[in-house]
Amino acid sequence: MFLCKWIPLATATFVAVGVVGVAAGQTLLKVTNTWMGAVEDEKLAKEMPENGVITNAKDFEKLVKAWKVADKVPEVDFDKEIVLVAKTAGSKVTLSAVLDEKGNLKTGGFASNDLVPGFRYVIISVPKEGVKTVNGKELPK
Repeated sequence: MFLCKWIPLATATFVAVGVVGVAAGQTLLKVTNTWMGAVEDEKLAKEMPENGVITNAKDFEKLVKAWKVADKVPEVDFDKEIVLVAKTAGSKVTLSAVLDEKGNLKTGGFASNDLVPGFRYVIISVPKEGVKTVNGKELPK
């Protein structure tokens, strides 16, 4: 048995906003792609972007190859989308995002408390339109 809990975390360890509690003036962003998996080698956790946000193909390719997300690097139109990344030492992790009226994309989600070797990840792409900041920080270049 494992426990799940809501985690509004800062970016590097876990990035996401759950579906629960979308406030007035906020829009739950539609996820355009999702990739999930597990990595046995905990040293590879360092490949996660510092702020959990990827805005270009080069950084996305680096992460996909390091974590072996897919045999071929998935196509993402970075002119129209951004990629958000979350990881956990637990066995389950979710990720979602809401955009407020000021253009701040807030992230959060759920992660299980059961610690297991390696780490689990979820990577999502969401529309970039209207996004000025993520969790109050400027978008990386």
